[in-house]
Amino acid sequence: MKKQLLLTVILAVVALGVRAQAYPPKNAPELEFAMQLKVTLGETFGIDNTQHGRRTVIPITGGTFEGPGLKGTIINGGADYQLNAENRTELEAIYCIKTDDGVYIHVRNRGIIANGKDAEGRPSFYFRAAPQFEAPADSPYGWLNNSLFVCAPEFSQGFQGIVLNVWRVK
Repeated sequence: MKKQLLLTVILAVVALGVRAQAYPPKNAPELEFAMQLKVTLGETFGIDNTQHGRRTVIPITGGTFEGPGLKGTIINGGADYQLNAENRTELEAIYCIKTDDGVYIHVRNRGIIANGKDAEGRPSFYFRAAPQFEAPADSPYGWLNNSLFVCAPEFSQGFQGIVLNVWRVK
C-alpha cells in the first residue's frame, strides 16, 4: 500500500513538473507600436460624495497623434471621467480624433491608475488603459476596429497635458 501511494505521489510530481515546463504558452501576445497621442487638457473639476465615490472630470481640449500610417489631431470636446477610491482610480476617456486626410475616429479608453506597494513594500504606481477605436470600416483605418490595444502614459517635461503611447496586441 505504501509503495503504491509513493508511486502515485512520484508520478503526480513528475506530471506537474512536465506540465510546468510547458508554460508560458508559445502563443503569448506581442505588442506592436500603433501611435502616440499628445492630449491637451482643460480645467479639472470634481463631484464629491457620489454614490460611487468622487468623480473627477478632465476636459479634453485637443492635441495631436501620430503613428506608422496615421497622423492627425484630437478633437476638442471629449473628457476623461475618473472615479476615485482609496489608492485606485478607474478612468474612462471618451473623445474623437481626426486623421490628416479627414477621417473621424471615435475613441473610448478605459483603464486604472493604482498607487500601492510592490512585493518589497516600496511605493508603486500603475497606469494602464485599453483604448477601443471606432473607425469607418471602409477607410484605411478600418484595421483599428479589429484589434485590441493597450496604452501607458509617458511623462515628459514641458508638455501641458498627457502623452499616451499606444500598442496593438498582436
